[in-house]
Amino acid sequence: MPELPEVEALAAFLRENAVGKVVTRVDLAGIQTLKTFDPPLGSLAGLEVTGAGRAGKFLDLDVSGIHLVVHLARAGWLHWRAELPTAPPKPGKGPLAVRVHLDDGAGFDLTEQGTRKGLAVYVVRSPSSEVPGIARLGPDALEVDAESFTALMRGRKGQLKGALTDQTLLAGIGNAYSDEILHVAKLSPFKGADKLTDEEALRLYDAVRTTLTDALERQVGQQAAKLKGEKRANLRVHARTGLPCPVCGDTVREVSFADTSLQYCPTCQTGGKPLADRRMSKLLR
Repeated sequence: MPELPEVEALAAFLRENAVGKVVTRVDLAGIQTLKTFDPPLGSLAGLEVTGAGRAGKFLDLDVSGIHLVVHLARAGWLHWRAELPTAPPKPGKGPLAVRVHLDDGAGFDLTEQGTRKGLAVYVVRSPSSEVPGIARLGPDALEVDAESFTALMRGRKGQLKGALTDQTLLAGIGNAYSDEILHVAKLSPFKGADKLTDEEALRLYDAVRTTLTDALERQVGQQAAKLKGEKRANLRVHARTGLPCPVCGDTVREVSFADTSLQYCPTCQTGGKPLADRRMSKLLR
């Protein structure tokens, strides 16, 4: 799933390549993708792209005051095309959900792989009030200060992994970067968020800032097509089950859930103890 660094990099890419151009047409191929009806999708045609930004993991394209807001979900992506086909796409065929044409012939496709569809597109005038997911967002993970961060963590019952990925608590962090952050902070994903000591809370806050900032520095300025590969190449523990930890050399382990999983290093994060699968037994702390 694209998270804060990738979405910010996509926004930066659109600021460089789309801002100042005029939308000539928008094709809707995935009917279920569009979550709003007023303003209509077609109202973007003839308007100039005036900005591109991010709210948490939402991408926001400002088209002369009307906002095309996108949540890429788990398997969505933005593909920039120097030249788009002129023929309208056939609805429901393949991964294409939305195609945005610009006045110089370029544009982009919003696509989603797989059968589970979560990609969401909104056309609104006020994203903060008209997009439910944005209205519920907590403070941005790169804008919150250390004191507020500590208060947010300690005010939440439950495990650190869930606290970091709760968008209503802290916006922008997903499954991959939460694994990376916890590894950098040397904390178990299942430690209680409300049990953090002062030193652990500061360590976790620093890990959030370092992990996300480093990823941003690597990704902003990259071509959209290269962002996924760049992310994968720099992960320390996430999606590296069975491989050696780059810090201590221990084997990276995994805990699987119904529709997701997490990865961690026992030596770095759990005192050398493997975490049990919650489906089978009580988690070790």
